[in-house]
Amino acid sequence: MRTLGLALGALCVGAVLQLHDTPWWWWAALILHGFVWPHVATALARASDDPRRTEKRQLMAESALGGMWIAVMQFNLLPSVLVMTMLSVDKVDLGNFSVLARSTALMAASCALTSAALGFPVQVETPMPVMLACIPLLVVYPLTISGAVLGLARRVTDQNRRLEELGRTDVLTGLANRRQSFAAAKEELARHARSGRPAALVILDIDRFKDINDLHGHPVGDEVLCGIAAVLRECTRAIDTAARHGGDEFLIVMPETGLAGAEEVARRIRNRLAALSFAGAPGVRCTVSLGAVEADRRMPDVDAWVREADGALYRAKASGRDRFVGASPRQGAPV
Repeated sequence: MRTLGLALGALCVGAVLQLHDTPWWWWAALILHGFVWPHVATALARASDDPRRTEKRQLMAESALGGMWIAVMQFNLLPSVLVMTMLSVDKVDLGNFSVLARSTALMAASCALTSAALGFPVQVETPMPVMLACIPLLVVYPLTISGAVLGLARRVTDQNRRLEELGRTDVLTGLANRRQSFAAAKEELARHARSGRPAALVILDIDRFKDINDLHGHPVGDEVLCGIAAVLRECTRAIDTAARHGGDEFLIVMPETGLAGAEEVARRIRNRLAALSFAGAPGVRCTVSLGAVEADRRMPDVDAWVREADGALYRAKASGRDRFVGASPRQGAPV
């Protein structure tokens, strides 16, 4: 943006300089400022230990130089206003109005000093050739800034979307995380309280997962977790929420499903896991225990629902592992 803006600004200033008997050194200064300085400024900022601070100093210097050129142009109206406006836009983009105030004061001081040194020449009329030279700065530069801002806005939107996804997703398995699963469970519990429509909560735990980690290492343990996550995605519906509950536990929120449906999903999961192999340890076979509970209006919150499912899971493990236990909170008995 600096390279484009200063080049277009140099075109405006040059159109005014050619109206007067301008000494050659002003032309040399204009070429250096408009076409050499942008690259020097970029190199200085990249080499700096504090690029942001260096960039602010450079913007202040450019404001001072802008004030100088306004005086050299003898306050020719259109290019002077354009130079002042475009240099101020850079400061507004920083979102720091104190920088804008300081740079404006510096521009005014530089303009006054330069004008005094030149004898206060003033010629505000802007002839047609100068107007034509100002059109690129007047049109191209704002449009380019708008395009850059739009691109940055899209990047920010994409980054926010990715951050939001990360906030709902378990990094290792790609499933929903605990917070997202609790949000889904809360929604289903509220829907059940309103309409009485069924919903089931399933908690599954990998049997003897510690032994897998101890014997084969954590990389194999991670592979097992990811393999189970893939199986859960295959065996659940689009409306279900499969999530990593924590450690080696997983949770499934199943709308429009009772214990019979939960048991059928558990059967598919166990059958699929029986055939699952792992590249890091081909001999490893893993099983899971599952506990499930239907939603009930008497449940005060999601934590109570999870505790009920945890109790069913505990009974599955106590009964020998590798099995499903479903319990109705109304009856308190496994099925």
